[in-house]
Amino acid sequence: MAFLHKLSILAALPALLSVALVLPGIAVADDTTAIKLVLKDHQFTPSEIHVPAGKPAILVIENADLTAEEFDSPALKAEKVIAPGQTGTIHLRPLAAGRYPFKGEFHEDTANGVVVAE
Repeated sequence: MAFLHKLSILAALPALLSVALVLPGIAVADDTTAIKLVLKDHQFTPSEIHVPAGKPAILVIENADLTAEEFDSPALKAEKVIAPGQTGTIHLRPLAAGRYPFKGEFHEDTANGVVVAE
């Protein structure tokens, strides 16, 4: 019985290896642009971010406020609550050229910005 179990693991090994090789390429690509944003006084700095069109990007958002904030962007298909004093990461898919607004959902009147893919 142990022989059959080992055989089934060996049969699945090529599929597991192919998944393991593909996933790191998606998660951390050499051509990925990382951009830092700081949320302070309920405002994003910088409020306008430029990324290369057609390439993935990563937003690293530091919440320097004393309250939580939710990064929200239907245009980017992204949302994430970031606790005070913490950092959140948003992985952006390759974007077509254009403007993609985002906001802090808990402070929509002041926490606004845009990602410009060009």
